[in-house]
Amino acid sequence: MAAIDNNSKDNLGTYRAKRSADQTPEPFGSRASVSGRTFVVQKHSARHLHYDFRIEYDGVLKSWAVPRGPSFDPADKRLAVHTEDHPVEYGDFEGIIPEDNYGAGAVIVWDQGFWVPREDIDEGFKKGKLLFELHGHKLRGLWTLVKIKKSEKEWLLIKERDAWATKDGEQPWVDNSVFSGLLVEELKAGRDLRSEVRETLATSGAIAQDVTPKSVELMKAQVGDGPFTDEEWLFELKYDGYRLLAAREGTQPLLLSRQGFDITATFPEVAKAVVKFPFNDFILDGEVVVHDEEGRPSFRRMQKRGRLTHRAEIQRAAVEYPAALYVFDLIAIEGYDLRSLPLLKRKEILKSVLPPAGSLKYSDHVETVGEAFFEQVKKMELEGMVAKRKSSSYHAGRSSSWLKVRLDRTADFVVVGFSEPKGSRVGIGSLHLAAYDGSDLVYAGAVGTGFKTDELTKIRALLEPTVRDGPSCIGEMVPLGQSHRWVEPELVVEVRYKEWPDGALLRHPVFFRFRDDKPKEDCVRPGGDPVFGSPEPLADDAPRTLVPFTNLDKIFWPDEQYTKGDLIEYYRSVARWILPYLANRPVVMTRFPDGIDGKSFFQKDAPQWTPDWIRKEMVWSEDSGKETNYFICDDVETLLYIINMGTIPLHVWSSRLTHLERPDWTILDLDPKEAPFEQVIDVAIALRELCEDIELPCYVKTSGSSGIHVLVPLGGQCTYAQSKSIAELLGRVTAAAHPEIATVTRALSGRAGRVYIDFVQNGHGKLLVSPLCVRPLPNASVSMPLDWSDVKSGLRMSDFTIKTAPDILCGRTVDPMLAVLDEKPDLSNALQKLSERVVER
Repeated sequence: MAAIDNNSKDNLGTYRAKRSADQTPEPFGSRASVSGRTFVVQKHSARHLHYDFRIEYDGVLKSWAVPRGPSFDPADKRLAVHTEDHPVEYGDFEGIIPEDNYGAGAVIVWDQGFWVPREDIDEGFKKGKLLFELHGHKLRGLWTLVKIKKSEKEWLLIKERDAWATKDGEQPWVDNSVFSGLLVEELKAGRDLRSEVRETLATSGAIAQDVTPKSVELMKAQVGDGPFTDEEWLFELKYDGYRLLAAREGTQPLLLSRQGFDITATFPEVAKAVVKFPFNDFILDGEVVVHDEEGRPSFRRMQKRGRLTHRAEIQRAAVEYPAALYVFDLIAIEGYDLRSLPLLKRKEILKSVLPPAGSLKYSDHVETVGEAFFEQVKKMELEGMVAKRKSSSYHAGRSSSWLKVRLDRTADFVVVGFSEPKGSRVGIGSLHLAAYDGSDLVYAGAVGTGFKTDELTKIRALLEPTVRDGPSCIGEMVPLGQSHRWVEPELVVEVRYKEWPDGALLRHPVFFRFRDDKPKEDCVRPGGDPVFGSPEPLADDAPRTLVPFTNLDKIFWPDEQYTKGDLIEYYRSVARWILPYLANRPVVMTRFPDGIDGKSFFQKDAPQWTPDWIRKEMVWSEDSGKETNYFICDDVETLLYIINMGTIPLHVWSSRLTHLERPDWTILDLDPKEAPFEQVIDVAIALRELCEDIELPCYVKTSGSSGIHVLVPLGGQCTYAQSKSIAELLGRVTAAAHPEIATVTRALSGRAGRVYIDFVQNGHGKLLVSPLCVRPLPNASVSMPLDWSDVKSGLRMSDFTIKTAPDILCGRTVDPMLAVLDEKPDLSNALQKLSERVVER
């Protein structure tokens, strides 16, 4: 093998030459435009079992095959064979590479994290020595890669002597995947964790019912008086982070804050772990935490992470200050609601499903010995502990079955005002605090210590815009006078104090921090009544970029006199229906700047002048053999920006960026050409009947042109080549059963007036006309999702246009086709039944 050229600008050529995007689920990503610092170790059960060690550098993953894997013993130098560069996306790949493909076998993500170079890497490659520090779930500390002299590709991976080093080959890790928790042998053997969990739950007493994440109200702890010892209780660490629910909706991750806001984009490393968690539906309850250099939860780092909004900053912070989710409860999984089970049983099941190492961490506990546990918490200078009754079920609101015990007395308060500074002090003198007792905000006192000098003027600037005429709180001790200013009760702060006697104010309060992760309604006086009613949802304060629309009066459909403004208004009106089909998926445009009678052009690449606020992703295309900077249309602003460019139809990939090599559906395009449309309807119905016979769901839409599209959900379970094979089988069986009206012959001369069942449009980078998009045809027809009951004699393409479709959608409660995005059918069962049909014929 030739030496690797580390200065080449197309380092992925060797990687791609060895693989076919249609045959393997491995990612075919592009060279990253901004180089990061991730590293990954993948355990690979190929012809020979080995570990692949990869570091992100110069937009790719520099890779070495380590036959015996890393060792923490500095005396144990491990051979590392330099191999071809891999795309950065490969660092998340876990799965089976099919037989007859390069590297066939099982791959797990054995470890993942970030690396820090300790010497110049370019010089290191030239000299054949790389020194770096690893921050992974398993590999930590200083390491060296040293090239063996007179060898083209052989290096040694060596652990440097530091606090992480061990002797005599002792390895401080588990061998499981950090994503699925599986051993590579278990993945290869097809171990089914979902079935195992369902068997356990079937006899556990859990309720067989679906639970939606947004319907769950959190169980919360009351303030405890102090540590105690009791055999009916267990004790957990109190983490200094953000409480959240983690779930997956179909194939998409969902992280919900305690206020119910979607913060998935804020913690991409946790979201990635949620996507890779090997279960179909689940709801985890936990605390997301960012650690400091000593491995302790750091709320200051957490706040910095939580306040980031720019995608590039979030991605950088996810590497520099990675977050982990400490999971302490399991609310639902695999179609079962666990909330009625005793806590100890829920935690037992939770521990069995979480990977032993990774970004989803099991929050362990001790039983009975709460006082001894609390002493250890003190010694470690952690925040405190949470005591939980072992037998407690999970229910909404604060409960005496969960008690939080802090090292210091602390509580959260609503800021209701401030006092003017005196003497040399700047900004504010103190903050006026209040807490809820029922629906009333009751004055609790003022805090004037604990602030840094540079914080005082910032706090004043933060409060000034919300000044009001009088206090929003009640109480006999509310101060009076012109030196006290009152503000709208919006900000929440955490304060340490000695005690808070009944009928009195806080004694010795000290400001600790702002709590922008908590709603003001959570600020309840210990022993007080909770806030009546539910808090109003907070306004979305994220900046929204306005699209500068142009040429709204330009005629796009001359016969109907429909304008570009009509087109934009249509897409705006159907945005909530069409965006699920576009989100997180490469979008391709056909632009008609002068309307349907003018010149048009097909465009994949987003223009260089596209604003920064619009999401774009580089994706490598096997067909074109190059990288394309695609639009990713996740929101209505991006959608309207694209349409304002003169785009009429939108085409999408069958797969999403989270799994580009695994399509969500396979498509059968029923093309009539010279056949009557009634026969298209008959063939569509025949296809549906076949799918019903083999227990395979399918969905239908008009093409918006002349035919019908039948889509079969795959749930990301197979490669593009396999998806094409499934469509071909369905098409051939249908055509064989109805030879008088259907054919799979592609040539027009061979169709003889029959409906062509096209299965060829299934492949890596192949496109589908998005549901609900407009076609550049007379009457401005729309590709309309249908209920199967609509597919009958009398169905006409002209029924669905930019003028009629919005009203039709308003009359619907659900999209009849939406399930195609996430449904995960039993393909093995369906293909077995389909093969039996083929044999019968």
